[in-house]
Amino acid sequence: MSNYEFTVSVRTQYLPEQSDPERTNFVFTYSITIKNTGKIAAQLISRHWTITDANNHIEEVRGLGVVGHQPLLQPGEQFEYTSGAALQTQQGSMVGEYFCVAEDGHQFEVKIPEFVLSLPRTLH
Repeated sequence: MSNYEFTVSVRTQYLPEQSDPERTNFVFTYSITIKNTGKIAAQLISRHWTITDANNHIEEVRGLGVVGHQPLLQPGEQFEYTSGAALQTQQGSMVGEYFCVAEDGHQFEVKIPEFVLSLPRTLH
């Protein structure tokens, strides 16, 4: 186990009530759980996302913290938040990283594995 390690898990959901397919606007939420699986307390300082839709339109998003927070996580602690993304296609993906600083001043990146935003498949 590393001194500096966060694990990230993601759940996604399509929001039909906020989407407008006729105007090619598809809205999704993603709920992320960040857990400090390292040995040293660390704070999430900023984020960087690359959002790609099915037309290969790429949007880069950078900012401080997540949903207005810069959580400081002790070993074993976790932080969960939900945010959203709007795409011009029915499917896309997101990938990114968090930039963190440990209590001892060490800076490290946490890779967020790529996940898919997609309309649920319906059977008729």
